[in-house]
Amino acid sequence: MSSRRIIPEEDDVDTLCYFLRLPQVISICLAFSLVASMGNERGAVGNWCLAIWCLCFTVTVFISMYECFYCDWILPFFWYKLPITYACYATLFCLLTSIMYPIFYVQYLPYGPSRDRAIAASAFSCIACVLYAIDVAYTWKHYKFKNIPCYVHTLPGLLKILESAVACVIFVFISNTSLYLHQPALKWCVVVYSICFVQVAVAMLLKLSGWENRLPLRLPIFHLGQTMLSFLLYVSAMVLWPLYQFDEKLGGQPHWYTDMSCIDELTDYGCVWDQRLAVAILTAINLLIFFPLL
Repeated sequence: MSSRRIIPEEDDVDTLCYFLRLPQVISICLAFSLVASMGNERGAVGNWCLAIWCLCFTVTVFISMYECFYCDWILPFFWYKLPITYACYATLFCLLTSIMYPIFYVQYLPYGPSRDRAIAASAFSCIACVLYAIDVAYTWKHYKFKNIPCYVHTLPGLLKILESAVACVIFVFISNTSLYLHQPALKWCVVVYSICFVQVAVAMLLKLSGWENRLPLRLPIFHLGQTMLSFLLYVSAMVLWPLYQFDEKLGGQPHWYTDMSCIDELTDYGCVWDQRLAVAILTAINLLIFFPLL
């Protein structure tokens, strides 16, 4: 099937660009600007949210420009796969930043202009999340996915997107190396998160590029082996991470009030104990995601 045949008509593209993409860009830009104007006060979590908003802004502008000019001969895969995949990721990332930023950073800010800007940035991130969700629904309906095969439209595809998005949030928290550098078992958990993320990224790229049939193994066997390996690795992380983070006998901190970063004024990384707990919860979520894929 030619990619030209499945690209929407020009009027539909203009409608999508002006009534969805433009508000997306504006919302993301406002969230980015508000946090960037805080300077060094934004903290590590703020820097990560800033990077996510910057990435969403850049990719949204690129996709909008691409669709306006219909340069569908440049990319080696059908163009319709990229916008819907990106919109799913942008929806999840904006949702996660809208949750992470207030919980792990905004609540520790003193009342004043910085706190007001941070709250406003979180609100604009929520608006962007809703707009990207509408984008997903619009594109899904427009391309009539029941007749056009797309990996994102399947349950495994949606679960892979969710799994990789959750893994990205884990990387946000473990960018604070003090969480794991003191224990080899915790370093192993970081290795697990990295290996599993690379596997998901490879699977998504193979699907987007249409190269999955070039594998030496049959595709179902490849996906099953990949899922089983990731599942077993995540089981080890699910056991080791909480054990070494919260068991006092192994050097962990079982209680929130024993972590001085949660009691003192806002530090660069915020409350470290909360981040340990967040990684444990996100690890459990990703482990649960593997069950429907087995």
